Amino acid sequence: MKYLISFPSAAMVVSGDELEAAGRDSRAVIEQAKVAGVYVFGGGIDESVVPVLVSGDGAVAEGGYPWAPPLNGGFTVLELPSREEAVAWAARIAKACRCDQELRVFMFDPAS
Repeated sequence: MKYLISFPSAAMVVSGDELEAAGRDSRAVIEQAKVAGVYVFGGGIDESVVPVLVSGDGAVAEGGYPWAPPLNGGFTVLELPSREEAVAWAARIAKACRCDQELRVFMFDPAS
């Protein structure tokens, strides 16, 4: 199964040297996930670029859904055999990032 491990920007309340250490430590955990063969994809939302909402007819409006919380922060997608392993990886990422992580499961889509 594929798992999304993520955090919103507001959860990251470190600065200065601690922010630099968090970046270094989180990159090390991602490297460990790559070596373990469980890494699928990761990154962060570029908050300097305003999102757009695109409708079915191709119309574009600046901003996302007005009623939804903003989508920001960082995320990692890992492919793991169990929820227990996903929790363990989420804990490693949380420790490295110095903030709690949300863990979600991607539903299987046989067409993807």
